[in-house]
Amino acid sequence: MASLKEMRNQIASVKATQKITKAMQMVAAAKLRRSQEAAESGRPYAARMAAVIANLASGVSGDGAPKLLVGTGQDQKQLLIVATSDRGLAGGFNSGIVRAAKAKIDELQGQGKDVRVITLGKKALAQLKRLMGDKIVGSYIAGNKPSLDTAKEIGEQVAAMFEAGQVDVVTLMYSRYKSVVQQIPTAKQLIPAAVGGDAPTIDLKGAAYEYEPDAEGILETLLPMNVNVQIFSAMLENQAGFYAAQMAAMDNATRNAGDMISGMTIKYNRTRQAQITKELIEIISGAEAL
Repeated sequence: MASLKEMRNQIASVKATQKITKAMQMVAAAKLRRSQEAAESGRPYAARMAAVIANLASGVSGDGAPKLLVGTGQDQKQLLIVATSDRGLAGGFNSGIVRAAKAKIDELQGQGKDVRVITLGKKALAQLKRLMGDKIVGSYIAGNKPSLDTAKEIGEQVAAMFEAGQVDVVTLMYSRYKSVVQQIPTAKQLIPAAVGGDAPTIDLKGAAYEYEPDAEGILETLLPMNVNVQIFSAMLENQAGFYAAQMAAMDNATRNAGDMISGMTIKYNRTRQAQITKELIEIISGAEAL
């Protein structure tokens, strides 16, 4: 059995840990507000971009359509961009994204596809390095604050690989922030550009538009920009989700530390009382023996 001094040291250690987890919870809560506002303010821009592309794509077809819109006509070469955070202590936030990415990789490889990966975030690289090995063709640091420069750098690498014929389909894996208690691992296809599904429509109110330059020329400019925007939007969503998950994890850790302190304090008091009782019995027995 541990001595009273050892038990006091253990209680003090848990109390120190509790102070740290409480401080991390408060910091995550403060950063969550800003990150949530950034993620929510970025959604309309990304949605509007998708709507414009969908509207333009409806009038484009044939050989003149940009490759980023229609693809190569094949889906053998798959590229996954897996976005996580750089840090942990956020419950299952990072592992949820990586788990969804691994499921997607297993599905594609089961179909005989050639799968390559770009990681965004240290946790994605750490968890996928052993699985994918040299199939990881790029790795980037997410950083403390989402950076459009990082999104552009990834977009340029993706565009270069697509132009070189190294990939046919590009999919982005990230966590969509829904609420403080719910972040949803999400797969979004970037190339060929997804112009249907949840892309909002633009009501032209019966008007007919003429484009200058033509729709194909506008799409040639917008489609690479859309890749950058979607990656940056995913980074914003990830940051909000990370701080929400970290706040919840640190709150649970603080509560658990409190429970441990209560239990250890009760055990300490009982042990101390038993030791005092034993010493009293020894003193009384010695006095009676005299």
